[in-house]
Amino acid sequence: MEISQVLTLAFKEFRDRIRNRWVLAVALVFTVFSLVITYFGGAQQGQIGLRSIEFTIASLVSLVIYLIPLIALLLGFDAIVGERERGSLDLLLALPITRLEILLGKYLGLAAALSLSTCSGFALVAVLLFQQFSWGGLYHYLGFVLTSVLLGLVFLSLAVCVSVLARERTRASGLAIALWFFFVLVFDLLLLGGLVATGGAYGGDIFAYLLLLNPADVFRILNVFSLEDMRGLYGLNSIVPAMLAQPWLLTMVMLGWIVLPLAVARWRFK
Repeated sequence: MEISQVLTLAFKEFRDRIRNRWVLAVALVFTVFSLVITYFGGAQQGQIGLRSIEFTIASLVSLVIYLIPLIALLLGFDAIVGERERGSLDLLLALPITRLEILLGKYLGLAAALSLSTCSGFALVAVLLFQQFSWGGLYHYLGFVLTSVLLGLVFLSLAVCVSVLARERTRASGLAIALWFFFVLVFDLLLLGGLVATGGAYGGDIFAYLLLLNPADVFRILNVFSLEDMRGLYGLNSIVPAMLAQPWLLTMVMLGWIVLPLAVARWRFK
């Protein structure tokens, strides 16, 4: 594998997203939503404005879980199948470039665009938090932004895998939306439904480990469990064992969620 060819293709993908204003549009969406949630997230309790780092991160976690996976899936679902339908994939494969280089180049270019838009969208909130809480408060927020980028890369990896597996662009888009519904909305309902249906007799001991099968839940635990004031509020102390809630372990799980779909995509594409 030649790194130069991977980087050339990645830069081309990234430049295309910059040229069609995709990065700017997503950054504006994140900026608007993050500012609204930061200032008005406590309106139900009769308070507005910056309250605390913990409350700000807990409010933004819900935004990230719903929005970033959807954006990542819509960004990457046609990375390969779209090239196939347009006929440009045959041209790429006729060049002295391997399938792995094409796959990695596509993914890295899209990942750079997604990461840039995510960090840009949360930058203004970071400035406001720095003015309010100085560096001590900004530490946890930067960790939140980093894990948000990781969550986007996970679902981008899933989207690229879908793009390789699907034979048509319409089918790939349907699978991408189905993945969003499953991981963001359906998965937790199935777990809770199973616990309630069995009265907690089955699945209670492995409930925390089943959460690792959903990257959105891993992201939620990784951010909320790192905040002392939020552990008891969300009830995570009684659900997630302390051994499982190690930040380095959860980060490794997120990285595994990035690598595994890409490995499946490489096997199928080859």
